[in-house]
Amino acid sequence: MKTVFISNYFSHHQKPLSDALWKGTEQQYTFMQTKEMDQERIRLGWGEAEIPCYVKNASSLMEEAPAEILLTGSAPEKLCSRQRGKNTLHFRYSERLLKNGPEYRKFLPRYIRYHLRNPKRASIYLLCAGAYTAADYAKFGLFRDRAYRWGYFPETVYYRDIQEQIAKKNKKKILWVGRFIEWKHPDTAINLADRLKQAGIPFELDMIGEGERKDLLLEKVASLGLEREVQIHGARTPGEVRAHMEGAGIFLFTSDHREGWGAVVNEAMNSGCAVVASHAAGSVPYLIRDGKNGIIYRSGDVESLMDKTVCLLADAELQKKLGAAAYQTIIREWNAETAAERLLHLAEALKKGEDARLLYKTGPCSPATLLREDWYHV
Repeated sequence: MKTVFISNYFSHHQKPLSDALWKGTEQQYTFMQTKEMDQERIRLGWGEAEIPCYVKNASSLMEEAPAEILLTGSAPEKLCSRQRGKNTLHFRYSERLLKNGPEYRKFLPRYIRYHLRNPKRASIYLLCAGAYTAADYAKFGLFRDRAYRWGYFPETVYYRDIQEQIAKKNKKKILWVGRFIEWKHPDTAINLADRLKQAGIPFELDMIGEGERKDLLLEKVASLGLEREVQIHGARTPGEVRAHMEGAGIFLFTSDHREGWGAVVNEAMNSGCAVVASHAAGSVPYLIRDGKNGIIYRSGDVESLMDKTVCLLADAELQKKLGAAAYQTIIREWNAETAAERLLHLAEALKKGEDARLLYKTGPCSPATLLREDWYHV
């Protein structure tokens, strides 16, 4: 089936899924980008040296026939409408709507706009790039029983022997990766480092990224006397970030509810890290089974974060167990190839009028349940 994905710009995050859809549709796939990538993400190494042949600029849409399967991310609605025909299955690829809370003054205009764009009788479905997405849309009366689990699918690395790979890790190394901005809470990592040092627990913390809070973080490290324990690096390429993940025993993810997904969690799990993650970020309830393939802490609860990190630093075998299970989660289910295959299967079932909610119980394209922000209480 002819498949078109319209989104803002093409990056290394979309490439694995796009490659899989290009193959799965027998080269009937097109990625339409609507704008140029911003300079901050280019500095972080998000750009692609070679743009695949299936990537086109939005200006060429006028010449295209309607798609049979249409995926739309961040894109102008008029542009999306041009690719919808009578027989088009339209999937909204969306993070959560209410990252900043209810914002009651905006509710009515949003309600009207969203319903005009998504009439109930139309063949429009929701791919939830985050565990809180379905509940946000449900507050507007949209996509009930039409929402499916989805996410972002960065490159999957397949190791010859994951146990051997994990054995090479520095079990005292904690890694944090992301933009140094307020809602990703990089300061939480430094607060944790301070507590660990005061408790006399050996550790190393590497932080990779750029952003407006970088100078403040450097000042905080110096004021707390953590220069030997904490290294703050600048931006690194995706390949360099993966190399750091392969060497670290623990990966720390501290974002709050404004993090729609958080693809670094996929990458850290794929690298065999024992992930300690905030419950509030969109990817965490989908990817991590607490105590099985990673550890979840309640966002903002520094005491809980401290306790759980100390347990991991003291138990190398637990690190290995969680890291190996995390790796299996990615290579068996949460990867681009599986997602593409399931999406095409889902589309086929929907076109036949079947109950597609019965296709998959877990992972990509399984039914998205309505999850409250305060679900985690441990």
